[in-house]
Amino acid sequence: MSLLDIILLAIALAMDCFTVSIVSGMIDHGDWHNDSSEAKIRVPVPVIYLRMAFLFGFFQAMMPLLGWLGISYFQSYMEAYDHWIAFGMLAFIGGKMIKESFDKEEEKHFNPRRLHTQLLLAIATSIDALAIGISFACTGYNTLSLLTLPLFIIGLASFILSLVGYYLGRRFGNIITRRLKPELFGGFILVGIGIKILLSHLFE
Repeated sequence: MSLLDIILLAIALAMDCFTVSIVSGMIDHGDWHNDSSEAKIRVPVPVIYLRMAFLFGFFQAMMPLLGWLGISYFQSYMEAYDHWIAFGMLAFIGGKMIKESFDKEEEKHFNPRRLHTQLLLAIATSIDALAIGISFACTGYNTLSLLTLPLFIIGLASFILSLVGYYLGRRFGNIITRRLKPELFGGFILVGIGIKILLSHLFE
């Protein structure tokens, strides 16, 4: 692959991270003071979205590496199930958000500031990248040193676009969700991403 091919691939992989980050920023724009876990530990907003962007970038870079490392042993398994796992995780998270949007309770369980929520989102949006590692192995990347630059570019693209997405969500989320609950909107977005990942594999 040429450098341009790798950059375009990295941007394509980062689109789901970008979208989820926008959703997270929109939801985080609201008031989370009723969340008891956040009441105990106040995390500065820049730290929150830097941490989320790092996790998105880290897992987007690591999944292709795992795919590349496991091609000899797990290729058929990964190709058969990675999209189902990603769909299941995103559908589960999105479904919970949709359900919570109709709850009358003040406290919501989906909070993009929580570390475990960010981890789940980062893993769910990056599982699909396992197959990219397999494609690297099939296109001449037979040593780890050759793979270093593509993995760095993939991780960097997801990191940057996640930062941008989180900022856009916080900055303009109130415009989008003025007449729509952010949890409901975000839930449908996550489920939609999961369906997109699933269909792209089933009909490729």
